[in-house]
Amino acid sequence: MVKKVVMCSMLASLCCVATMIIRIPTPLPNGYVNLGDCIVLLCGFILSPLYGFLAAGAGSALADLLSGYIIYAPVTFAIKGIMALVAFFGFRLLRKKASRLISQIISCAVAEIIMVMGYFVFEGFLYGFIPSAVNIPANAMQALAGLVLGVLIVRAFEKYKLVL
Repeated sequence: MVKKVVMCSMLASLCCVATMIIRIPTPLPNGYVNLGDCIVLLCGFILSPLYGFLAAGAGSALADLLSGYIIYAPVTFAIKGIMALVAFFGFRLLRKKASRLISQIISCAVAEIIMVMGYFVFEGFLYGFIPSAVNIPANAMQALAGLVLGVLIVRAFEKYKLVL
């Protein structure tokens, strides 16, 4: 129990740091990709559903709070927590029918689609759906980076038996 709580706390912290500090520039004007989604997916793969949801949601929401995006924090908590749940359950469902790698890629892709659509819907209610559509390409780039790097990180954790 203590080991799971500590791992949950560490991954929430890592998620916050990866979201706030590690930024990779993109071709979009003033655009960048952060590594937070990689850790969100990692939370879903290596923690139980509850701890994965809490670590991914809390770490990502904390990044929003500390970065001044307070209005996004509750929605981010829900979206990122759901992403971790989708990664967890999607992988377990798919691995019975496909290889481990294919199961990870598909479950990560579905989780990332939920992220893109979740922010689109939230921003649609906030700003209007036509203006919020402008953020879809940036969120899609974030999703693609999260998917690729997330699968690589999960594979590394599995290789070195760092999974609980």
